[in-house]
Amino acid sequence: MKFLSSLLLISFLSVLKNDEIDNLPMNKIQVIGSHNSYKQAIDPALFKLLQQKDSISVSKIDYEHISIIDQLDMGLLSLEIDIYADEKGGKYANPKGLGWAKNQKEFDPEGKMKQPGFKIFHIVDVDFRSHHLTFTECLQALKKWSEAHPDHPPIFITMEAKDEASKNPLMTVPEKFTAKTFDDVDKSLIDNLGKEHLITPDQVRGKYATLEEAVLKNNWPTLKQARGKFVFILDDKGSKKDLYIAGHPSLEGRVLFANAEPGTPEAAILFRNDSKLPEITELVKKGYIIRTRADGDTQQARVNDKSNFMAACNSGAQIITTDYYLKSTHFKSDYVVNFEGKTFFRVNPVFDRH
Repeated sequence: MKFLSSLLLISFLSVLKNDEIDNLPMNKIQVIGSHNSYKQAIDPALFKLLQQKDSISVSKIDYEHISIIDQLDMGLLSLEIDIYADEKGGKYANPKGLGWAKNQKEFDPEGKMKQPGFKIFHIVDVDFRSHHLTFTECLQALKKWSEAHPDHPPIFITMEAKDEASKNPLMTVPEKFTAKTFDDVDKSLIDNLGKEHLITPDQVRGKYATLEEAVLKNNWPTLKQARGKFVFILDDKGSKKDLYIAGHPSLEGRVLFANAEPGTPEAAILFRNDSKLPEITELVKKGYIIRTRADGDTQQARVNDKSNFMAACNSGAQIITTDYYLKSTHFKSDYVVNFEGKTFFRVNPVFDRH
C-alpha cells in the first residue's frame, strides 16, 4: 500500500508540475482532504460499552483514519487537527475511558501525554487515540514529509482549539485557550515547521491595506509559489476567533488564517460546512477560499449519499473534507469520495468554466 501510494504521489506531482498549473493562483484549485485526520478508532471494548449507553451518539464517531503521512502519500491535500492546551503536561495522560472497560489495548506507552505542550485527540476521556498524540510530533512529521516531497501543492490544515467542558461534571475539564495560548500555537508552528514551510496572512496581504482587500484583488500566491508549504486555518467563529485576531488587525503577525466573515479586514478563508449553500459559489468567485464538507457523523457513508459531495464539487469550494477517501472498515458501504480518476486535486471548475 505504502509503495503504491508513493508511486501514485510521484506520478501526481509530475502531472501537476507544468507551467499552466504552476501559474494558477492557489484559490483556483479544488482539493479533497480528511476530517479529524489524526483519529484512531475507539478501542472495541470501550466502544461496545459506549454503544450500550448511547448507540446514536457513538455511531457518529465510529470511524478512523490511516496515518496522516499515509494520507499525504495518497495525495490528500487537506487535514484537520484538534488541539488541546496542556501547559504543564499530564492533564490528559490518563483518560477516564480507560477505566470504563477491561482489556483495552495500551495507551501512550512512551508517556508522550505527560510532556508539556499541545495534545491532539478528538473527545476528552472518550475518543482519545491519535496517530500523533502531541502537536510537536505531528508538525515535525509534516516537515519531514514536506522536505521529502518539496514539489507538493499547498496543504491546507484546519485547526480547532478545543476547550469546551463536557456537560458531565465527572469528565476532565480542558484547559482554556488564552491570548498567550494562541501565541504559543503560532510559536509552535514556526519552531517546528519553519517559516519557509508556511503561507501566512502577511504574505497574502502583501502591499494591500487589509487581508480581505488582497483576497478580493486576487493576491493569493500561485501554485508555484505555494509548493512545499502549508496553510493553517483556525476553525472557530466565536470568542476564540476574536481572541486570536485581537491586537492583530488583518491578522498581522499571525500564522493562522481565521474564519472571519466577509466585510471584515481578516476575511480570506471561510468555513461553510453545508455544501449545498448557494452563497459558496458567489464567495469563491469573489476570491475567498471556502472549506466545506462532503459528509459528517458517518451519515452519508451509511446510506451511500453523495449529494453533499456533488454539491461541494459544483460549488467551487476549494477545500472539501471527508472521513471516507477510503471505504469504511466499520460498516458495509460503497461510499468513497474522490474526483474523477480517483484523484484529490483538480483545477477549480468554477474558474475553469469562465
